[in-house]
Amino acid sequence: MWKNIASTFLTLAVVLLIAVAALVAWGKTQYTGPGPAQVAQCVQVARGASLSAVSKTLAEQGAISNAYIFRTGADAAGKSRDLKFGSYLVPPQSSMEDIVGVITAGGPSTCGTEVIYRVGVRADSVVLRDINPETGAYEERVKYDPATEQVPEAIAKAEEQADARLRVAIAEGVTSWQVVEGLKRADFLSGDVGSVPAEGTLAPDSYEVAKGADRAALLAEMEQRQSAILQTAWDARPFGLPYENPEQALIMASIVEKETGIPDERATVASVFVNRLEQGMRLETDPTVIYGVTEGRGVLDRGLRRSELSRRTDWNTYQIDGLPKTPIANPGRAAIEAALNPAETDYVFFVADGTGGHQFSRTLEEHNAAVARWREIEAQQGSGG
Repeated sequence: MWKNIASTFLTLAVVLLIAVAALVAWGKTQYTGPGPAQVAQCVQVARGASLSAVSKTLAEQGAISNAYIFRTGADAAGKSRDLKFGSYLVPPQSSMEDIVGVITAGGPSTCGTEVIYRVGVRADSVVLRDINPETGAYEERVKYDPATEQVPEAIAKAEEQADARLRVAIAEGVTSWQVVEGLKRADFLSGDVGSVPAEGTLAPDSYEVAKGADRAALLAEMEQRQSAILQTAWDARPFGLPYENPEQALIMASIVEKETGIPDERATVASVFVNRLEQGMRLETDPTVIYGVTEGRGVLDRGLRRSELSRRTDWNTYQIDGLPKTPIANPGRAAIEAALNPAETDYVFFVADGTGGHQFSRTLEEHNAAVARWREIEAQQGSGG
């Protein structure tokens, strides 16, 4: 009898082991295999969220098929305590394993709702946008001008959402005064700014911030980034450039930034000004004159007057030799790199060509002909031709 009992028990144990093995294999397949979502999913992890809460949310939105398997797999991989706050876009049919990898790796958020305060050269704007999971592209929902308009209700509500991202975006070519004025109007920031940072020392970039972030601390981060960008470019510069120090390179970069918005032209524009410096010519560039008029406090919405071109200031490169006293804006990384890696040309002149770009010339005769063509284009545009 005991033999029969032992045999039966052994059989049941074997069957049970086989069943457990099959269940484990099935669970592993569920964990590593394609997920149920047929479109991209925006997976959000709240600050301090537990794996249990996240797995429940994922199951409810159809990103995973089984919350228990998701938690078990994450625990087995040793990642159950590694959740990183943020919003992450995951592709269609992403496996549970893939999703665990995304939400525990962290990094910049790639989806969800975000409010962006954009400090621009001509105007600031605040934009509410969120991602369309089907296309993976951000779509603008609401936009307003903080200098002239009231905060739309949708943006005010979004700023209060715990999972919404707040971002400050600084355009290339803005002045430090414009940045400070913009940050003062950003009502989701806090704290006093103090003095305006030195011109050119703020890095145009996108900065993710928390609600209530300190304005002065944000400006300090901008200065740190710009300093690092400039130092890296300075250390990698070729031999023989006409700059005595990184600050002079930054001044040149700001001029390049204001002279062209065409990425492919930056290095050529830089070469023109470098060639002029090396030949003892004056830079004679309008943006420096404009800065002498405005000192970076706003935009000059008119043409330069003859009296302004002839008035000597520390920035009027028609009247002074060499570089102006300070940068005339905050140049971006590309302009800094162009100033420190100018193209090898023998150009010393350039003028607008009517396409948004410039015509570059080696001689005054070539330049005068290019200017005449530009005048014709201006006349045709003025007459509607």
